[in-house]
Amino acid sequence: MKVGDRVRVRTSVIVYHHPEHRNQPFDLKGMEGEVTAVIQDWNGRPISANFPFQVQFGNKFRAHLQADELEVIESRPSSETAA
Repeated sequence: MKVGDRVRVRTSVIVYHHPEHRNQPFDLKGMEGEVTAVIQDWNGRPISANFPFQVQFGNKFRAHLQADELEVIESRPSSETAA
């Protein structure tokens, strides 16, 4: 997975910070979004993030998820093959 890929949450993931369901359990299973960041370093130092994929769902909601919680729907072509 890379930045720009369309993904779907394939497992049950309960969050409590969804803007329309604040402080209530909300299951992300089946929701689709776009990978906006892959967390690999912090201040130039490599890290191993527990939830490295930041996914944007709509305009107001994003979440950090693990690779095994996501499936790629549509892969964004790499810049090398696009030229």
